[in-house]
Amino acid sequence: MRAPPDPLAATRTWVKTFVVARDVCPFAGREVARDTVRYVAVPADDPEAALLALFDECRHLDETPDVETTLLVLTEGLEAFDDYLDLLEIAETLLADQGFDGTFQLASFHPDYVFADAEPDDPANFTNRSPYPMWHLLREAGLERALEHHPDPEGIPARNVEAMRALGFEALAEALARLRG
Repeated sequence: MRAPPDPLAATRTWVKTFVVARDVCPFAGREVARDTVRYVAVPADDPEAALLALFDECRHLDETPDVETTLLVLTEGLEAFDDYLDLLEIAETLLADQGFDGTFQLASFHPDYVFADAEPDDPANFTNRSPYPMWHLLREAGLERALEHHPDPEGIPARNVEAMRALGFEALAEALARLRG
């Protein structure tokens, strides 16, 4: 019997072989090379504990300027995309309520991510699909600096959608499934 995959190892592999290798986020490669990405496993079967972990990471980033961003890998409890979206909404509201608006931004990823205006089998959804549900906590100041140096930041989403559709749903789904073992 095979051991279950390590969620953090699978996420690191996804970042390197998908996000960076396919230039889905043109800023990720620099941070991976600089080792300024923090990976944290967070069981989300207790939503309150998952939210507390998010705020622990906000404090960690406040106290650790050499870490640019954190990927909180939600290892269990949010397998259903709708449950994930419900807790994401609460997390975003609490970030604003706690005064982190303008300091941190929360990007969202899920194995079954579907954009509101997309069909589930649209390859474009893979821009936000990941091996595990996760919250990507970004420093807004770092993101703004990166965007200032990109020749076409507004074109990134359309370029990514085009690239995902060129790869096709089957190939993307197989690659993501391999990361989960």
